[in-house]
Amino acid sequence: QVQLVESGGGLVQAGGSLRLSCAASGNIRSITVWGWYRQALGKQREVVATIMSGGTTSYADSVKGRFTISRDSAKNMGYLQMNSLKLEDTAVYYCAAYDGDIWFGSFDYWGQGTQVTVSS
Repeated sequence: QVQLVESGGGLVQAGGSLRLSCAASGNIRSITVWGWYRQALGKQREVVATIMSGGTTSYADSVKGRFTISRDSAKNMGYLQMNSLKLEDTAVYYCAAYDGDIWFGSFDYWGQGTQVTVSS
């Protein structure tokens, strides 16, 4: 079994910052791809950012320039630094991970989610 546990969510004022962390544990090899998704109330889950094993990153247009995804491969940890937060960033944020050798675009493991609420 593999577990992903997010932390770092909470309530923050618009313009503020939060850093989300995700710890992988259990019967898992080194994480190949990390991802962060979010789901706002009444909306579909959307991808926020991904980072590959070589460090290549991708971001949703709505967070480019404000969010930074990173990883610590030695610790099997993923991070999402969120700056200049906006009201529309309010959502449940999920981390996702993949530990296979070849990336097919689908994550195998998901965290339970952490709430991020941005207030005015």
